Amino acid sequence: MSEGTKGIVTGRVRTVPRWRRWLARWPGWIGYAAAAWSLAYGLLGLWWALGGAGFPFGSESDPGAELSVLGGMRAETGAPVIATLGLAGAVAAVVMARKRGRGTVRAVLLAFAWAVAVVLALAIPDYRVLMGVAYTPIILIGAPFGWPPGVSILDAFPWPVVNQLLCIAGGLLWAATAVAYGRRIGGACGYCSRTDTGSGWTTPNAAARWGRWAVYVAVVIPILYAATRWAWALGIPLGISEEFLREGQGTGLWWAGASLATIAVGGAILTLGLAQRWGEVFPRWVPFLSGRRVPIWLAVVPASLVSVLVTVAGLMFVRLTLTGQLANILGEGVLTAGNWAALAPELLWPLWGAALGAATLAYYYRRRGECKHCGRL
Repeated sequence: MSEGTKGIVTGRVRTVPRWRRWLARWPGWIGYAAAAWSLAYGLLGLWWALGGAGFPFGSESDPGAELSVLGGMRAETGAPVIATLGLAGAVAAVVMARKRGRGTVRAVLLAFAWAVAVVLALAIPDYRVLMGVAYTPIILIGAPFGWPPGVSILDAFPWPVVNQLLCIAGGLLWAATAVAYGRRIGGACGYCSRTDTGSGWTTPNAAARWGRWAVYVAVVIPILYAATRWAWALGIPLGISEEFLREGQGTGLWWAGASLATIAVGGAILTLGLAQRWGEVFPRWVPFLSGRRVPIWLAVVPASLVSVLVTVAGLMFVRLTLTGQLANILGEGVLTAGNWAALAPELLWPLWGAALGAATLAYYYRRRGECKHCGRL
């Protein structure tokens, strides 16, 4: 059988696309990808340090800087740090990709990789990334009808928000690099993380049990959020004062909230598929795909991305609430005991994101099957 064939399926030879074979070998190249990203961003930092335009952080460049953990950063001080860390990260990523390092050096490299991943993917971004992604289908569907009025995709994704997307991409590359390197130094298979001794919690049966509870949590929280927003759109002051309800009605804010709530409930329904049969086999009512197996990546990739975006948004709300900044942004009259529903659902979003991530991981463990590289189950 020639290279480019995966096996015999239903009596026919199925050719595996080259891009899928390339993706399947990700442990071998992911460190170089992280190095390339770090080098590119480090060079951007150097450009900004030399006075170049486009610095995306701080109140001088970002209209929404009060939402960001880096809202007080200035180009003259922050850009040199970005350049230094970017170039240092590129070197570290290459070392990890080449499987170098012993003892303490390995531990330091692994800790550095995870720290960079967390900062880039979870600490730097804020909820504007999630809002941009959520509003995109609303804007595209409403565009022919002129709704929302005066709003375009470019409004949802200004340069500071695009930069946050780039940071999330870099964080995910670094997280994958840390995973691949950790598997190598831990003696596990670089492709599936299995070892000869095995791990009970990653078996399909175990993952099905704990994954089901994660799915329940990841479904309930967005439904609670949606219930408040739908109630407000229908004129029901659920968890808010009559005065606050009227203010939102006057601006049409609650209908925008109801649109986001509808998307959240749609996501909750799809989340159920991570623990249901129809999440593994397309149901009969799906045109052209009925009865076919759902590709693992079709569930894992979007669910993983949403889990990151929801966690980022939730962490921002928690941070701004604990520091008292959110009251200043929204106004003292908003965050009162009578308006508890204006914020309480969002404070649960970190739990939502963590639960969705766990449910996605369980789904992957249930469906991954035998490793084609080490042969372990």
